[in-house]
Amino acid sequence: MMNRRSFLIASGLTALASTRVFGANDTIRLGVIGAGHRSKGLLDAADKAGPYQLVAVSDVYAPNRDAFQQRSNGLATAHLDYREVLNKDIDAVIIGSPDHWHVPMAVDALKAGKDVYLEKPVTHTIEEGAVLTRAVRSSKQILQCGMQQRSWTHFRDAVDLIQAGSLGRVVQVRTYWWQNYHRDWATKPIDQQALDWKLWLGPAPDQPFSDEKFSHWRWFWNFGGGAMTDLFTHWIDVVHWAMKVDLPRQAHMLGDRYIFDQWDCPDTIQAAFRYPGFDVVYEGMMNSSIDGGGLEFRGTEATLKIDRDGFAVYRERVDEGENPVLRAHTFRDGTISHMQNFFECIKTRKEPTAPVETGVAAARAGHIGNLAHQHGGQYTWPAKA
Repeated sequence: MMNRRSFLIASGLTALASTRVFGANDTIRLGVIGAGHRSKGLLDAADKAGPYQLVAVSDVYAPNRDAFQQRSNGLATAHLDYREVLNKDIDAVIIGSPDHWHVPMAVDALKAGKDVYLEKPVTHTIEEGAVLTRAVRSSKQILQCGMQQRSWTHFRDAVDLIQAGSLGRVVQVRTYWWQNYHRDWATKPIDQQALDWKLWLGPAPDQPFSDEKFSHWRWFWNFGGGAMTDLFTHWIDVVHWAMKVDLPRQAHMLGDRYIFDQWDCPDTIQAAFRYPGFDVVYEGMMNSSIDGGGLEFRGTEATLKIDRDGFAVYRERVDEGENPVLRAHTFRDGTISHMQNFFECIKTRKEPTAPVETGVAAARAGHIGNLAHQHGGQYTWPAKA
């Protein structure tokens, strides 16, 4: 049951006291590989996380390179080939490329002796998980996975409550994420003369250029994995963290392309995953954004509902005069704290908040969901011989 102490912990106030102040001479030298929208957001977080210098940037689309070079006031060098960034005198790289490039780029960066901030999903296939893990653990480098909920104060407090037994026995977790691509992510024509399409494709099969694939690559199997790896990955990582279990035994998935026929991946999904002792469900669609994204941990004593703005705990049984609902709100964007943790680990060489195994496990769950979709709606892992 909740008490005053656990609620104060849940408020997140104590966590703010441990925020580190960077010294003026602790500047980290960064390279950026993949200078798109997500990398811009990560640099915005880095601006608030601690002193850094943008030394080099690579992207296969010239306007992206130009924008990041301008951001550095012309100090960063601009490159078409990401390998040239790895030859620079830098401490670390931020990799914000399409998913199919994540593991090749990360492995090359680790071999070059660079620390890595790798956006999620960290893998494009299940098989890549072992490759990435081996590359990290056989090196001396730091790799932070882009699972920023692990640095978000109220997510950390919520996990503490769950693991302390405040909800009773949790046997079902509901996850969801609704977005509207027609409203928020409309395809924009690009200047093909400024794009090296062959280099963008890289290890993917050769195919003609299209604005849709370039803009919405997450929804094509050659480059991404749809909602299961783009959205569900974030939430299932929180589930793995809170429940201390990270491998589903079985997945079921209903997925359809009701709205976006031009995509490979389904735009409307209902999925269920069976873990030892509990189930996880996911639902979402890409043309309806009401309710956004979040999770619900349903326990025998209470239910915890959480999203990126905060969480609330709803108790099953309360004494007369007690408040059945306890709330906590976030104080800071977790991406800032996550980047700050990465910067600190570059200097201390300590394990980051989201090490490689967490990112691999979260991506793997999404891959298993997609395999269920591709195998008639059901899939068991490990696959039966």
